[in-house]
Amino acid sequence: MLLRLAWATLTRHRSRTLLAILGVAVSAAMLLDMVMLSSGMRASFRTLLLSRGFQLRLAPKGTLPFDTDATIPDASGVMRVLRTIPGVTTVSPVLGGQLHIVRGARTIAATALGVDPAVQGDYEITQGRAPASPLELVASDDFLRASGARIGDTLSAASGYDAQLRSFSGQRVLTIVGRAHFLYMPAEQRAVAIPLATLQQMQPGPATQNRDHVSLFMVKAREGEPVDSVLRRIETALPRVSAISTETAMRQVDERLSYFRQLALILGAVSLAVGFLLVTTLVTVSVNERLGEIVVMRAIGVARGRIVLQIVIEGIAIMVSGALGGLGLGLVTARYLNSILASFPGLPAAIDFFLFEPHDAWFALGLLTVAGILAGIYPSWRGASLPIAVTLREEAVG
Repeated sequence: MLLRLAWATLTRHRSRTLLAILGVAVSAAMLLDMVMLSSGMRASFRTLLLSRGFQLRLAPKGTLPFDTDATIPDASGVMRVLRTIPGVTTVSPVLGGQLHIVRGARTIAATALGVDPAVQGDYEITQGRAPASPLELVASDDFLRASGARIGDTLSAASGYDAQLRSFSGQRVLTIVGRAHFLYMPAEQRAVAIPLATLQQMQPGPATQNRDHVSLFMVKAREGEPVDSVLRRIETALPRVSAISTETAMRQVDERLSYFRQLALILGAVSLAVGFLLVTTLVTVSVNERLGEIVVMRAIGVARGRIVLQIVIEGIAIMVSGALGGLGLGLVTARYLNSILASFPGLPAAIDFFLFEPHDAWFALGLLTVAGILAGIYPSWRGASLPIAVTLREEAVG
């Protein structure tokens, strides 16, 4: 009975009800987007860091991986020490650099990674195979498009260019053997990966032994082994490097991207407040228009709580209907906003600012339902509490 009465009241002014639902849908879409933004970055970044199973990163002392051009010297010695540390199962060295690829009259710059193909965690092969010899490489889609090269082609690559002498240094002829998706690279990044020893030899230096350096190590801990315990052992054995666990990296990311979380909190609160005020206004107008009907119901013995419940149901119906419409609208706008934020320089393409998870939708719907209940309580209780005789007389005179 209450549901039928609520439905009849809402359909009595269809245009007003529809506009209120649309307004709530816009607020709900913004609220959902802000809930997704507040948690999406963190969940997406954590998933990215753990995508290949490496829980620890080792960088030059006092820096983050690839945060500066600093490198870890004596990489072979560090590797030997790491392999003796209990709990360490896999070590993947990575060296970052730049390569100049000569294609006819053109020179194409590309970000280069020197890795051990057997244990690397920086890319996934999508076509072809991984390098099996020192003079083979895999390349990203963007590099292949920019260079016009294909799998099987040979390239003349150099690690440096002397502008005064107009000559390249560290040249090698490399063969493309695979197409790869680079997990940590920004969108539209021209990237290649070659064996670590090859990139070390190509980089300038007075002697080969001085080139035994890497930008970072990625480390896997044994399954069931506490990562923090392994981290402390590494810090004790190698005091000249910074060992960073996934949890430490997440805390640092939270600090650097706290602006987005604060923005999400503020805009989410604003959108919830707008939805609440919109429904409160509509319910208040509806109650004022139906004061005569409400006091008549009171006069014939309808309990005050039953009248309040009916009006609260109307507010909840508007909120829930708007929230369901806002779910679709929020997903569309989140996808568009994510494409804008993902273009930030240096940000891995795999990072999603707006990551949809079912509990986000339930959380937003729960907040809006509570707001709908609160929006209906005050005006309905006020209307149901008016003196019956006085209100009937005022309505009759009016």
